[in-house]
Amino acid sequence: MKTYKKWAKHPYSFGQRMLLMVLAGILFLLILPTLLVNGSARLDAAWNLPDFSAGLVNKIAGAILSLAGFSLGFWSVERQITLAAGTPVPVMPTQKLIVQPPFTYCRNPMTLGTILGYSGIGVWIGSFSAVGMVLLFGLLLILYIKLLEEKELEARFGESYLEYKRQTPFMIPRFRRKS
Repeated sequence: MKTYKKWAKHPYSFGQRMLLMVLAGILFLLILPTLLVNGSARLDAAWNLPDFSAGLVNKIAGAILSLAGFSLGFWSVERQITLAAGTPVPVMPTQKLIVQPPFTYCRNPMTLGTILGYSGIGVWIGSFSAVGMVLLFGLLLILYIKLLEEKELEARFGESYLEYKRQTPFMIPRFRRKS
């Protein structure tokens, strides 16, 4: 927790944040999808898993999931960089609590977008092991958020974060705010 607080106290320039996001983008948009596609092909072959190909249906459903998920993820990252002078990467955390869309719909739109985006890749290629790896990755992200990130946000933003947490669902979006 001390390390998170130390990182959070340091202001980072826009250039530093953008450099980190380019590196994170290479990881999350090139390396991980490549590993998902290649790794799932190997797992499917090793475990003799059938594909769940329905032809064009897979491509359309996968594209919709990926487009929706990655769009939500990009929107979340853009908000963190521009509104909160930070990034989603813990070494350069946000300096402000964001309570504007998409963070009004759910507290973790970037994680939701990540899970949807990578699930779309799994559906596109029709791979059970790809979808399974995405679900495992999603579960690990959720555990990280619940066990570490929420405590860190509470320590940094105090009552403001606790009120936001009470008002905003964790992962499943609510598009209408309570009155």
